[in-house]
Amino acid sequence: MGKCTSCDQWNTMVEEVVERHPSPLVSTARSGKTSAQAAPRLIQDIQAGEDDRYPVPDVELSRVLGGGLVPGSVVLLGGNPGIGKSTLLLQVAGLLQDSVLYVSGEESEGQIRMRAERLSFRNEKCYILTETDTAVITRHARDLKPVLVVIDSIQTLVSPQLDALAGTVSQIREATADLMHLAKETGIPVLLIGHITKEGQIAGPKLLEHMVDAVLQFEGDQQHAFRILRALKNRFGSTDEIGIYEMGAEGLRPVENPSSVLLSQREEWLSGSAVAASMEGQRPILIEAQALVSTSIYGTPQRSATGFDLRRLAMLLAVLEKRVGFHFGASDVFLNMAGGIRVDDPAIDLAVIAALLSSLEDHPIPPTDGFAGEVGLSGEIRPVSRIELRIQEAGRLGFQRFFVSKYNMGGLSRKDFGLPIIPVGRVDEFYRLLFDKD
Repeated sequence: MGKCTSCDQWNTMVEEVVERHPSPLVSTARSGKTSAQAAPRLIQDIQAGEDDRYPVPDVELSRVLGGGLVPGSVVLLGGNPGIGKSTLLLQVAGLLQDSVLYVSGEESEGQIRMRAERLSFRNEKCYILTETDTAVITRHARDLKPVLVVIDSIQTLVSPQLDALAGTVSQIREATADLMHLAKETGIPVLLIGHITKEGQIAGPKLLEHMVDAVLQFEGDQQHAFRILRALKNRFGSTDEIGIYEMGAEGLRPVENPSSVLLSQREEWLSGSAVAASMEGQRPILIEAQALVSTSIYGTPQRSATGFDLRRLAMLLAVLEKRVGFHFGASDVFLNMAGGIRVDDPAIDLAVIAALLSSLEDHPIPPTDGFAGEVGLSGEIRPVSRIELRIQEAGRLGFQRFFVSKYNMGGLSRKDFGLPIIPVGRVDEFYRLLFDKD
């Protein structure tokens, strides 16, 4: 059949060979016996395995995973081509001291060895397997019994159960199921690398993301040195944590103190620049918001945002026009988060407002001023969470003033952070205090 009668698309029909095996649950049910393995158990009688995580030497990856790899877990890592997915997992395999099985369906053994030498590979118990057949891969994994299996990538694997080509929906689903059975039966954690589409979604069926235990996204601009590792799904930890890496000639280097790196070029007083105190999980990060407001030479003003939600930028511009009286209707507005990092924390609204006003009036903001506050539609400065950690991070890096919402001052006035705290309640009040307007 050339055309599918359901979706009316050509050449989408795939032949699948289904082998039916008698289920142990069905056989026990027919015989009238109860399987002890399938019997229901009280939840208090089940022992939790939270302390059985396998430690990962990579600090940033361990933070994103929630403290290490859970035995029997399957983790999917996605990202743009050339962003460093294979480099990251090969580095992790090289940092371990136990046996690791690294399976590649895209590179030859010689290519992997060349990349390992560039990364200063130190693990002498790492086995390289260039294979795409899941039956062969699972057989070698059961024989070697490694502490970790790395698959590069899931789109290259084929299952002997199907006659479809590699990368099709049925092959990805079946190959992932084979690796899931391997992980759950042997307790070996499996790390999968997944391709993404041009829309930024992981290629293959959405079922792939539902099947695995964790989905990590490796993102960043190839023109910048920084890479961000985010958890989109994590059954064993939080999805709020991020890992920050810096790409160099010798591979990826974890950035343990990203605030000092992102603010290393702030010696001069320049208009349109303000520092926001953002929270990524449990870690505060100071990031520079850069704004440029210029007269529009075209009929329709431009609005551009890099690393920031464009719709939220439009909302902040509307607040400044309605509540403070500034007119951005005839101006081009460009906003950029330095370092190529995308930030979704609403606490950076105050820094964005400061950068926009600074560029509009061409009035520099002292580089030792920090900001943390959410801006509401009525022009009020709303409180943000974990304000103490944000202020402590700013004080540690030598900031001299910090602007916060006055509704965050409940317990801050009784503490000494080493720098003055300036409370603000509304956007117009914030404008007067920031630029000393009467």
